[in-house]
Amino acid sequence: MTRGEGDPATEPDRQPPSVADDLAREIKRLRQEAGISQRVLASKIGYSRQYVTMTEWEDSNLPSPELVAAIDNALEANGALVTLRAQADGDRRERRRAGASSLTSADEPGKSLAANVFSPFNLESVPAGYAPDTRYAESVAWSDVERVKEAARHAATTENLHGGGSANTAASQQLYSFAPLVRGKTAPETRRALFEAVGNLSGVAAFAAFDIADFTTAERHSRFALWCADSAGSWELRASTLADMARMTAYTSGADNALSLIELAQVRSDRLSATTRAMLSALRAQFLAALGRTDETLNEVARSDDYFADSVPGEDAPWMCYYDEAEHLGSTGKALIPVALARNQMDLAAPRIGQAIRRQGQSYPRSRTFSLTRLATLTMRIGDPQEAAELGLQAARKAKELHSQRIRDELQVLTRASIKHLGIPEVYGLYGVLTDEREAFEVSS
Repeated sequence: MTRGEGDPATEPDRQPPSVADDLAREIKRLRQEAGISQRVLASKIGYSRQYVTMTEWEDSNLPSPELVAAIDNALEANGALVTLRAQADGDRRERRRAGASSLTSADEPGKSLAANVFSPFNLESVPAGYAPDTRYAESVAWSDVERVKEAARHAATTENLHGGGSANTAASQQLYSFAPLVRGKTAPETRRALFEAVGNLSGVAAFAAFDIADFTTAERHSRFALWCADSAGSWELRASTLADMARMTAYTSGADNALSLIELAQVRSDRLSATTRAMLSALRAQFLAALGRTDETLNEVARSDDYFADSVPGEDAPWMCYYDEAEHLGSTGKALIPVALARNQMDLAAPRIGQAIRRQGQSYPRSRTFSLTRLATLTMRIGDPQEAAELGLQAARKAKELHSQRIRDELQVLTRASIKHLGIPEVYGLYGVLTDEREAFEVSS
């Protein structure tokens, strides 16, 4: 998920407008000509408003073919948008090939990595807006690095406890405060730690923004985090940042684009910890599952389990501390949900998600709410609807305490799944709670 912000003339290595930009402008033009709002268009095609909003953003990821086809039909474009989307896909591949041909390699640990094809920045200049010439320290001490690390820990804790809403502004403010340190004079033994700490803080800020659907900010911070990883020569931070970008891409433009990112993150996986490799494989399994590649999904989950069995948590980077047993069970369980649905076998996914719920403690209420919602939806579709209603009510109560658009979107999936069981009193009650909550949120936003 890649989109910059600010004055294009001040951003280094910015590419000219793409066919994807033409598609975004055309969708907006046709919608406005039809005289309907983004919300109305979203309701006509069965997607959330956020998806429609993103299709009209220039310099963004390409919307999925299914989404564009639905919009094309709703706006009576007679296939024009579908054709333009296909042209944009070809244009994107050409740009990636052109970018890849200019890459160089740097295999020595501690050296700068090659600037990768998804980053708009070169390693010689700091991305625009993060470290103005007038705002940087002449020298940077180890105590400065520790301050950045503490800011990242605090932001991550706030996000885990309350969702992105509470953490978003504060994390961004901290990031802009500390980012100028990357221009300062740094001792060799401090430099890598500084860039990793700032990059980690930028990644936390990105995900806080993503959690409340502030995609512009999320993408910008993700880009900066990737630049920090590349500048530090940190394969671990690079992989983690690309994984987060893949999560965002799966949410905004489909699993196929996300799969490309996660496979890029797996490059030189021999340099990554077992925990990081487990996390990447779990994500790859999720994207394979979303594409209907069930056998490959099962193999990838097994591979993730093998990696996780070799994990040594004390040796992991700070930004990987979240990926414990509960997170692994939840991530692999999520990957197995489409397989369970395709084969009508709840036991393929439900036990893992149930174990994740039992292990997700007070420090990760958002993760637990995701797991509860997913298990409720799976159970509603192919299990006991009454049990699903009970799980769903637990999730709905937890969701009230969190400011997370992504959780609300997951609850909408549960709402749709419950419709066919409205004759059951418990399900009808859940449906009423979920629809009331959705209406209340839309009014407030």
